[in-house]
Amino acid sequence: MSNLKQLSLLACTCLFATQLAFALPDDRKKPIHIAANSAQIDENSGITTYTGNVLITQGTMKIKAAKVNLYQKNNDVNRIVATGSPASFSQQASANQAITDAFGQRLEYQVEKQTITITGNARVEQDKNQFSGERIVYQMEKSLVNAYSGEGNSGQRVQMIIQPKAK
Repeated sequence: MSNLKQLSLLACTCLFATQLAFALPDDRKKPIHIAANSAQIDENSGITTYTGNVLITQGTMKIKAAKVNLYQKNNDVNRIVATGSPASFSQQASANQAITDAFGQRLEYQVEKQTITITGNARVEQDKNQFSGERIVYQMEKSLVNAYSGEGNSGQRVQMIIQPKAK
């Protein structure tokens, strides 16, 4: 890999680190680790693509996927798209909350909105509660989950498992 590409990869990683504001406050201060079988940087389009057993971690946040695209606008990461069979996202929003796990064929994280849209056998789990459907939208700041069924008669219905609170 040329020095320019290595510097670009390092710059993308640093920008990615400053944009991930959805984990524990201490997580934002921790380094981001990205492992993949390959990486491709397109400086003209602002897209960095990681392929092959991609693992991205920062503190309690973890993304696993076959492929991850990081989209930049004005030198800031504004969108992350992870695909796999399934792709997964895990994070602990605050110290007193259980870890939230999300799974789907495609995960799209909108950085500014702090929203993850999960499609294709989508599932979100937290503290033994589970939401599943064809599409799930998880608004992290609000801890709000919206689940949607598939289209037509053969579409996947929304399923929820809500555990009783322990006394």
